[in-house]
Amino acid sequence: MILILVLYFLQATRGSVKPFVNFNAKHDAEVLRKAMKGIGTDEDAILMLLAARSNVQRQEIKAAYKKAFGKDLVKDLRSELGGKLEDLIVALMFPSTIYDAHELHKAIKGVGTEDQVLIEILASRTCDEMKDIAKAYKKGNIHCSGTVLVANLRSVCSLIVFQELFAAGEEKFGTDEDKFINILGNRSAEHLRRVFDAYKKIAGCDIEESIKDECTGNLEALLLAVVKCAKSVPGYFAESVRESMRRAGTDDETLIRIMVSRSERDMLDVRAMYKKKYGESLYSTIQEDTEGDYQKALLYLCGGND
Repeated sequence: MILILVLYFLQATRGSVKPFVNFNAKHDAEVLRKAMKGIGTDEDAILMLLAARSNVQRQEIKAAYKKAFGKDLVKDLRSELGGKLEDLIVALMFPSTIYDAHELHKAIKGVGTEDQVLIEILASRTCDEMKDIAKAYKKGNIHCSGTVLVANLRSVCSLIVFQELFAAGEEKFGTDEDKFINILGNRSAEHLRRVFDAYKKIAGCDIEESIKDECTGNLEALLLAVVKCAKSVPGYFAESVRESMRRAGTDDETLIRIMVSRSERDMLDVRAMYKKKYGESLYSTIQEDTEGDYQKALLYLCGGND
């Protein structure tokens, strides 16, 4: 048990959210119950507590709440909160793997496939993480009636990649393009970085430029995302979170998904890359683009102003 805790702490060092040191699941459950009981809801107490606990600790709080009060914590949170704050807090309550599976399922099964969500998750997660996501999806923990993730993704990914690839014409792409996708999809990030360096020496340009010249639409977006993540996953998410807040109207679904999914993985690195790329802190951009309790919760997950 001690070894597991040590490994967890080492893995979580680049996250902005870390396990709460003096953690007591029963006490936290009581604080949350008090915040939601009676007339009015203490949103501050809820967001301050849950944003300061690790995902593993939130699952323990959920179990302690059920044991102490016989109620489902997530259902109570949904009934007491609303709008974007509700979306953010409920997202925090998913185990991380199940959250990714849930987001993929929602993207596939919604009205029209949300290609950008698929591209983001498939390009940025490791092979081991994708295996765990597939297992979570298959178990039906995301209200998908046991549907297998791989079966759904096969049809969607063929739509994103291969149909667009061959629709462009075999005389333009053909076998060489197929090999190109094969390399990007079956090599480690470290190996790909060496390939990109060699490619630039041979071709005289970055591989991203070639992708933009040769591909369009979702195929272009997918391959660029794979290349960016191979070079730097935090750099990729720094760009993505910037785009979510700097377009006409904030893309809150993307903003929430990134802040939740990176908060325990590499948020400190995402913040550093954001500052380097855009000359301002992620914290200050969130302050400018959001408001209210939703803003407070996002800033807690951000973890500080650089």
